[in-house]
Amino acid sequence: MMPPRPVKAVLFDLDGTLIDSAPDLGAAADKMRLNRGLPSLPLAHYRPLVGSGARGMLQQAFGIAADHDAYDEMRDEFFANYEAALTVLTQPFDGVPELIQTLLRQQIAWGVVTNKMERFTHPIVDVMDLFKTVGAVVCGDTTAHPKPHPAPLLEAAQRLGLEPLDCVYVGDDERDILAGRAAGMWTVAANYGYLGQGLPVSDWGAHAHIHSPLELLKILDLE
Repeated sequence: MMPPRPVKAVLFDLDGTLIDSAPDLGAAADKMRLNRGLPSLPLAHYRPLVGSGARGMLQQAFGIAADHDAYDEMRDEFFANYEAALTVLTQPFDGVPELIQTLLRQQIAWGVVTNKMERFTHPIVDVMDLFKTVGAVVCGDTTAHPKPHPAPLLEAAQRLGLEPLDCVYVGDDERDILAGRAAGMWTVAANYGYLGQGLPVSDWGAHAHIHSPLELLKILDLE
């Protein structure tokens, strides 16, 4: 299945779609365990909930939810750990640089729409070569509402000077697909990402699915 009209821009979620940030996010939570005399947990334990940010990492590290009495204090500690080591192990997924280069050769703009806060997103974007050509970066606190609300996606389209129908949105979480569809965009589920622990990816309602970044080129007929 292909988009119903020519694609002028591809928008991407960040964590789990463009970059594998799980090692650094997991390490930030694991450092908290080590500081409390608890044993380290493997990265595989943290990876499924990386897309849920601090809430997911603290759940995996300590089994606590946002209503726990100590949650706010522990969240701030997690944020401090992560902010101090944002790009130690974080890398683009295999194929992502080639994907971006191909989009640019085809004169297709690209952007990032993430629920990650600006304080964490911009330092990553500023230091990774991958983002030197990005046309728009919209974060979880850039607009009044994060995904699954369509506002961040509509903001990104506006920054690129495009109609939402001209854009494709790629993400690895159900809220990405919900936001994309609500914004009127054609949506692609990144099955290689973190995916979370909600509905199976097949039930998200995405227009298409990819199992590696470069598969997007085939979906968009850009090979």
